[in-house]
Amino acid sequence: MHALSIPTWIIHVSSVIEWIVAIWLIWTYGELTGNRNWWGLSLAMLPALVSAMCACTWHYFDNAESLEWLVTLQATMTLVGNFTLWAAAFLIWRSTKSPKTVEPKPIKSE
Repeated sequence: MHALSIPTWIIHVSSVIEWIVAIWLIWTYGELTGNRNWWGLSLAMLPALVSAMCACTWHYFDNAESLEWLVTLQATMTLVGNFTLWAAAFLIWRSTKSPKTVEPKPIKSE
């Protein structure tokens, strides 16, 4: 575990814990509001959590060459997570739009 300093480890571990808490809070918010799109956001956060856990695992084992596949998995999960978070944010934004839009009436000149 010599790959990272103690303060860096504290930041890494606390970030993972914060992400888990954020997922739980967003899920709870979705339950309270009845808006399932918020549940989607909490699920969309999971690939980023997996990415962070890959990084912590790789560093925990002193960046072992036998675990270099974790770096590839981390990068992949970051990419997937960015897209899932974008999609979830889009769905939340779309859910805030009023389903009843009023069509503007043309101006008639007489």
